[in-house]
Amino acid sequence: MNSTLLNLLYFTVPALITGVLAYVLLQQFFKNEKSRREHDNLSLKHLETTKESLPVRLQAYERMSLYLERISPNNLLLRVSPITEDSKGYENLLIQNIEQEFEHNLAQQIYLTDDCWSVINTSKNGVIKTIRKANISEKVTTANQLREAVLTEMVEKPSPTLVALSYIRNEVSKLW
Repeated sequence: MNSTLLNLLYFTVPALITGVLAYVLLQQFFKNEKSRREHDNLSLKHLETTKESLPVRLQAYERMSLYLERISPNNLLLRVSPITEDSKGYENLLIQNIEQEFEHNLAQQIYLTDDCWSVINTSKNGVIKTIRKANISEKVTTANQLREAVLTEMVEKPSPTLVALSYIRNEVSKLW
């Protein structure tokens, strides 16, 4: 009887240990598998969202690139002609044009990174500063002289819009 009980223990204990170990390993496997599936589902949802939002984001970058091209002093001065010969009036007209275009594109900021929006805003302010700085000169008394002063300034240093356009191109290249 003792020997039968001892033989029973020899077979039962290893079977119990193997069963408990198999149970623990299977539980861990199922937990990991569930976690992997949840992660895959999140990745798939992210991919679908990215797929849907990418065209909208690219359109925002395109619109802001167009905005920067339009406010570039060279293009702005060609597009916006002075109404009178008053340099202060022309300065205000140019700045008003820049601000109106900016307000028209304000909604694009939700599709751009914060850094990109900041660079665009800084560029806009840089162009306005260039126009104001050119009009401060004692040599500038007419609208045409203001145009010449701004263009001369652009020859001496690059337009702030070039930096922003470069930044946008760099960001768009990262989207691929």
